[in-house]
Amino acid sequence: MRNISSVLGRLAKTVSVGLMLLFAVTMAHAQDVKEGETLFKSKCTTCHSVTRNMVGPALAGMSERHSEEWLISWIHNSQAMIASGDEAAVQLFNDWNKLVMTSFTDLSDDQIKSIIAYVDAEEAKAAAGPAEGEGGAGAAQSSDANTLMILGLLAIVVLAVIVIVVLNRVIHTLEKVIAGNQAAIEAAQAENEEYEENRFGKFARAFVRNKKLVGFAVLMLVAFLGVLGWNTMWNVGVHTGYQPVQPIKFSHQIHAGVNQIECQYCHGGAFKSKNASIPSANVCMNCHNTVTAADHYDGETSPEIAKIYKALDYDPATREYGDNPRPIEWVRIHNLPDFAYFNHSQHVSVAGVECQTCHGPIETMEEVYQYSPLTMKWCVDCHKTTEVNADNAYYDQLIEAHEKLKKGEKMTAAMIGGLECGKCHY
Repeated sequence: MRNISSVLGRLAKTVSVGLMLLFAVTMAHAQDVKEGETLFKSKCTTCHSVTRNMVGPALAGMSERHSEEWLISWIHNSQAMIASGDEAAVQLFNDWNKLVMTSFTDLSDDQIKSIIAYVDAEEAKAAAGPAEGEGGAGAAQSSDANTLMILGLLAIVVLAVIVIVVLNRVIHTLEKVIAGNQAAIEAAQAENEEYEENRFGKFARAFVRNKKLVGFAVLMLVAFLGVLGWNTMWNVGVHTGYQPVQPIKFSHQIHAGVNQIECQYCHGGAFKSKNASIPSANVCMNCHNTVTAADHYDGETSPEIAKIYKALDYDPATREYGDNPRPIEWVRIHNLPDFAYFNHSQHVSVAGVECQTCHGPIETMEEVYQYSPLTMKWCVDCHKTTEVNADNAYYDQLIEAHEKLKKGEKMTAAMIGGLECGKCHY
C-alpha cells in the first residue's frame, strides 16, 4: 500500500509539473503571438498581408515553404542572401519584379520568431473559419434575446392599454364639466374678444392720428429694408465657409497635419505660376502605390485609396496600369471673379506669404472649406498692413533696372519682365 501511495504521489507531482510546464509554454506562445502582432503591424503591413498579395506576396504558408533559419536571415537582410546566390532568395526576388525588401537588422531573432508565430496563428484562423459551437451558442443567445423582446413588447402593450383607459375616463370627465359650463365659457370668450377689439382699435386710431410717429415708423422701415438690401448685395459672390462634397475624401489634416507634407509637394504651381494647380493622380501614387492603410480596414485597401486606383485603372495585385484611366472630378472651392487677377507665385515666392494666411489652418481640416471671404476689401486690408519683403531677387532686379535707367542705359520692356505670359494672358 505504501508503494502504491508513493507511486501515486510521484505521479501526481509529475502530472502537476507537466501541467505547469504546459501552461507556461502556452502562455509564452501567446505572448510571442501578441508581440508578433505588434511588430507585424508596425513593420510589415505596408507591403504584406497574411492572406492576400499586396506589394509583396501573401505570407500564409511561409513556414512550410522555408525553414525558420532561412526566414530569419531573409528578414534581417534579403539583399545579402540574393547577393550570396541563395536559389530561393533569387527566385523570390525575380518573381516579385525585383522589388527590394527593407532590411530589418534592428529585429532580434526572437522578435522575428514572434512575427512568424503570429503569421502562423493568423493562417490557422483563416483556415479554420468560424469556431465550432459558435452557431449553437449564438442560437441560444438569439433565442433568449427573442424571448426578452417578446416579453418587453407585451409589457408595453399592457401599459399602453392601461394609459388609454385612464385617458378615456379623464376625457369623459372633462367633457361633462365643459358641457355644464358651456354658457359661462362662451360669455367669457365674447367679452374677451370685444375687449381686445376695442383696445386694438383705440391704439390704431391713436397711431394713425400721430403723423410724427407714422413718419418715424416709415423712416425706420425704409432704413431696415436698405440695410437688409445692402448686406444682401454686399455678400453676393462671397462664399466663406463653402465646403462641397469631393469625389475622394482627401484629408489635409492627415497629409499636411499628421504627416507634415509640404503644401508645394502637391500644389507645385504656387511657387512658379499664377495657379497653385491640382495635383494629378500620379502624384498621389508616389506614396499610395505602397501605402494602402490596410491596417485600418482589416487588411483591405482603404476605399478612398481604391478610388485613386480606379481612376488610374491600376491593379494593385499585378501593379500594372490599364488602358482606361479617368480624371478625378474635384470640385473647386476658391473662386475669384474673372476680372480679378491673382498670382500665387507673386505672393508665395516674392512676398513669402504663408498658405494659411488665405486658406486658414489647412493642416487641421478633415475636409477643406473656404476660410477667407476673398473680397476686394479683404485683399486691400491685407495690402495695407503687410510689409514688403525687399530681401529677394525680384526687387534686386527692379533696383538694378532703375539704376540702369538713371545712367541712361537702354532698357526694353522684355528686360523688366515684359515677356512673361501672365502680363497679358490671365
